Amino acid sequence: MVTIEHLTKIYQKKNIGLEDVSLQIADGEFVSIVGQSGSGKTTLAKLMIAEEAPDKGKIIIGGWDITNIPHSDVPMLRRQIGVVFQDFKLLSRKTLFENVAFALEVAGEPNSRINSIVPQVLKIVGLDQKQHRFPDQISGGEQQRVVIARSLVHRPKLLVADEPTGNLDSINAQEIITLLQKINEFGTTIVLVTHNREIVNMLKKRVITIDHGHIIADQKAGKYLL
Repeated sequence: MVTIEHLTKIYQKKNIGLEDVSLQIADGEFVSIVGQSGSGKTTLAKLMIAEEAPDKGKIIIGGWDITNIPHSDVPMLRRQIGVVFQDFKLLSRKTLFENVAFALEVAGEPNSRINSIVPQVLKIVGLDQKQHRFPDQISGGEQQRVVIARSLVHRPKLLVADEPTGNLDSINAQEIITLLQKINEFGTTIVLVTHNREIVNMLKKRVITIDHGHIIADQKAGKYLL
């Protein structure tokens, strides 16, 4: 699913984001990328979704070499990779249904397909009964579920979640992780970028630890080391 070879990203003033990082993630895996603030884990997530470009190395997603992907091809890539960030970025004047539908509308999907897919993904995240509400009428945990629903509309084989529980209390955070586990059971590969020790230790899944731009540990069923 994901092959990364000798990946390097250096910011201004020799600030190293990543240096010579190589890893592979298989289809259907649930992988946690962990590390302290500034370790390089978010840089890795941004490179995987082509939000940033590497200085050196290679990134292959599902057989597609995206290392030097043209800007015009990024929307097509994003339809194959689900993306969930800490910032919900929901449209406040649109209902939950309309927020999720918007991801399909910009891709040029017909209304018939939109009206079929949106209720399905809202049901997966448990919000089918609240689809006509607005973002300010639901909780933070529910808002993050809308974001996850939006990331699923193109049925991605890979979902990258960067600190998806960062703005949530422990109960809502656990609900989001349970939802990601459910999606993983459907066959979607999950890459979870987090600094939440409790969640990582609870998952007992593969853990890749990054520190100062380098992978310092890769545990098959690991724990949060730092």
